[in-house]
Amino acid sequence: MPPLLALLTGLGTGLGLIVAIGAQNAYLLRLGATASRRTAAAAVLLCAGSDAVLIVAGVLGVGVVVQHVPVALLIARLAGAAFLLTYGAFAVRRVLRPSGDGLRVDADEVEAPSSPAAGGTRVLERNPRTEVRPARALLTIAVFTWANPHVYLDTLVFLGSVGTQQPADVRWWWVAGAVAASCLWFSAIGFGGRLLAPLLARPVAWRVLDGVIAVVMIGFGAALLLGA
Repeated sequence: MPPLLALLTGLGTGLGLIVAIGAQNAYLLRLGATASRRTAAAAVLLCAGSDAVLIVAGVLGVGVVVQHVPVALLIARLAGAAFLLTYGAFAVRRVLRPSGDGLRVDADEVEAPSSPAAGGTRVLERNPRTEVRPARALLTIAVFTWANPHVYLDTLVFLGSVGTQQPADVRWWWVAGAVAASCLWFSAIGFGGRLLAPLLARPVAWRVLDGVIAVVMIGFGAALLLGA
């Protein structure tokens, strides 16, 4: 198999597996629309880096070990379910008791109305409504990533097993394609979320977004709790 074909095969396999709106992606989308560019970039890097580590580990054989330690997946499933249900409850509260604020332009800076003192020039000011503490955001996205047992089954076990079946001379080209798929997907969500900023200038849009997030979080949390 030519290296380019192996790369594209890995890319297609990775995209086919991860392109879906799950709990991690829903939070990353909200973060991309509200956090600073630096925080969003760090979150994207954390998500893509986590996938890269798990894919490589799976190809190296760690996935086989995980399959034989069911208690580890059970602990991750229960912890992930508790976290998802809690975050979903907070999203429901935001829907039922909205703050009444909207996202004015973006999380880093917004244009303030021009004033005579400024010579009619529009200036930029910080929007406190949308500031997210980087440490808190990254900790949350890390929990969404590593407390989800499906990330181990899908990335570590499934992609790892598929990767090990590739010819030895192009195996790491396939891995590079699978890792690139994660980078592309998470970048699209994390940075594409900023395109929602004008829409989220209206408070009602926040209620819709939080409503979708609440459904996703509670749905996935319930599925984990029931062992789906």
